[in-house]
This record gives sequence, C-alpha cells and structure tokens, in this order.
Amino acid sequence: MELLTGIIDSGGPLVWPLLGLFVWGSGIIVLKTLTLRRSRIIGPDAVSHVERLLLEGKVEDATAYCKQHALPMMRIVLAGIVNHDRSDAELKEILEEAGRQELPGIRSHLTALGTIASVAPLLGLFGTVLGMISVFSVLSSQHSIDASQLAGGISQALTTTALGMAIAVPTLAFHNFFISRLQLLILEMEKISLHMVAVLKRL
Repeated sequence: MELLTGIIDSGGPLVWPLLGLFVWGSGIIVLKTLTLRRSRIIGPDAVSHVERLLLEGKVEDATAYCKQHALPMMRIVLAGIVNHDRSDAELKEILEEAGRQELPGIRSHLTALGTIASVAPLLGLFGTVLGMISVFSVLSSQHSIDASQLAGGISQALTTTALGMAIAVPTLAFHNFFISRLQLLILEMEKISLHMVAVLKRL
C-alpha cells in the first residue's frame, strides 16, 4: 500500500488512467487465461463422443449431446449434423460459416488488450512530457532554484514512464501469447470440421 500511495502521490493525475488500464488489462488476462483453453473451445472428449455416436448412426443422440455442451466446436458440429444431407461443398460452406460466427466470441477482448499495450507507454510518455514542462517552468521563472522545487516534476516524469512500461510489457506479452494460442485453436477447429464432413457423409 505504501508503494501504491507513493506512486499516486509522485506520478500526478495521469497515474489514475494508467492504473485503470492496469486493472482493465489484468482482468482481460485472467479472463482469457480461463476461457481460451482447448477444453473450453474445442472439447476433444466431446468431439470424440459425438463422432462415435454418428458412426453408430445415433444422429438424434449426437444432436442432443451437442446442444447440451455449449462449446464453440460443438455448435459448429451441430450445424453440420442438422445439414448432413447437403452436398460436400454445401456442408463445408455451412461448417465454415458456423466457424466464422464463433470467432468473434473467441477473439473477444484481444483487441482491447492490444490497445492497452499500445496506449499505456504513450500515456506514460505524456506524463513525462508534462513533468518536464513543470520542471522547465520552474527553471524559467526563478533565478534561485531549490532542488526540492524540481522534485515534483522530475518525479512525475519518471513515475509515469515507468508505470506505462510496466503495464505495457506484460500486457503485450500476454496479447501475443493469446493470439498464438488462438491461431492454433482455429487451425485445429478447421481440421476437425473437415474430418466431420467425412463422418457426416457416411450417414
């Protein structure tokens, strides 16, 4: 608490929006860590179970199972089951469209996380500029300068820059990590969709 109080006191008014970005970014990181997982997006066990039901000809059971498990991949598979009597080309298009509809939900908040990583250092730099303006204002208006008169502006300049970078670095790292994981999940979903086309055409 003493460290936080010291940062707030020395950083000036821009500390508050920077802390707001920190809280916002931290919340997104926790949320995406919990939700952007293979078990929450694809559900490999669920996919295998549905495939087994379809191969046994239990279409109604497979449909019911997909409806009970609200995973993005299950909703895509469900779209294929409902339209399994279509041609191969039509079925592929249906599954692709179902996948496109799921992507916004999977990608949610990642744009905001990238924005936080970009804005935080710029906001910190803005605080640095304001702090240096304060320093030069003191230098230009007084002939006899006391170091304590400059301390506030210098402290604000250094604190906001450090805080902005401290927010941006981990936020950017997590953003890139989530983007990489998302690409792997999308690739796996596409492979499963193509495999499910072959399974559905056996019905």
